[in-house]
Amino acid sequence: MQKKPVMTKEGSAHSEELPYRIVLWAADAERERVLARAVTAQLALAIFRAAQEEHPDHRIAVKKDEAIVADSSQGR
Repeated sequence: MQKKPVMTKEGSAHSEELPYRIVLWAADAERERVLARAVTAQLALAIFRAAQEEHPDHRIAVKKDEAIVADSSQGR
């Protein structure tokens, strides 16, 4: 039996149901801000590419748990 996502008032699934995080690091590289969450790697990478265009001077990464799946600083 497949578990259904739990929906909030706004209609989005709870964050624990979305394993991928797209994060933006602050200039000091010590704090990160979650820009989005995604259910699949494919969606997370699409959001990552869009975030890179929106924030070209910032480090953006896709994380699953604590593992980094993609990192904009790797291409610099």
